[in-house]
This record gives sequence, structure tokens and C-alpha cells, in this order.
Amino acid sequence: MADPSPFGAWATSGTLRREEGEGVVLPHAWTEEGVLAGPATNGAQVLHLAVALCVLNDTYREARRLDVPVHGVAVTADGGFDDVWTSTGISYDIVLDTTAPSESVQLLLEVVDEVAEIPRVLRAGADVRRSES
Repeated sequence: MADPSPFGAWATSGTLRREEGEGVVLPHAWTEEGVLAGPATNGAQVLHLAVALCVLNDTYREARRLDVPVHGVAVTADGGFDDVWTSTGISYDIVLDTTAPSESVQLLLEVVDEVAEIPRVLRAGADVRRSES
């Protein structure tokens, strides 16, 4: 899995978890050692990290529900911005360490793409405004 652009981020876990020191360790309900994620040094990376982490978490959740063995997950999310900082879109790549047959893996990936909450929110559009407090 290639490193993302200056705006991209990644989240890794299990057998595909990156080495300590390459990112930040986040507690994780699905793995004992937690998720290693990064970078998160600017807002664009944090936005993309939200996508990557959501996809990673939902992969574990849906794999358990579908009875697909998953030993490791690595997700990279990245995107660009135009001259006035409007997003030109976000894409993600996912790598799984699994012994499941390809049909089961394909179903898992399709389900995750459909149910992952942060990508769904972004696809629908979110109204963001400063609070008047």
C-alpha cells in the first residue's frame, strides 16, 4: 500500500498494522493492540483519516456479522481540493489479510462501502456552520 499524498491518511490493524512510531496508536474494539493511524497534522488529513478509520472499523464489524475471517486491515484514504478548497472527492483503498474465498471478500467490501457511516455522511453532504454561542 503506497503512502498517500500530503492530504491523505491511513489506518492499519492486526497483521497489517504498521510499525510503532509511524503513527498514533488508537484504542480499538476489534483488536487488542489497537489501530496505528496517521498522519494527522492538518485538517485535510484528519478528514481523510475519519474515512479510513470508519472503513477499517466497519470492516471488522461486518466481517464478524458475515462470518468472514479477518486477520488484518489496512485502509488509505485520500483526496484533493481545488483552488478555493472545495473537495474534488475522496477515495479509499483497502487491503485485507483473510483466508476467505474471493466471493466472500467481495461481498464484505461491498457491504462495508454501503454501511460505513462517515463515507455515507460525506456522500450525502453535511451542513457545517459556526455556532452562534
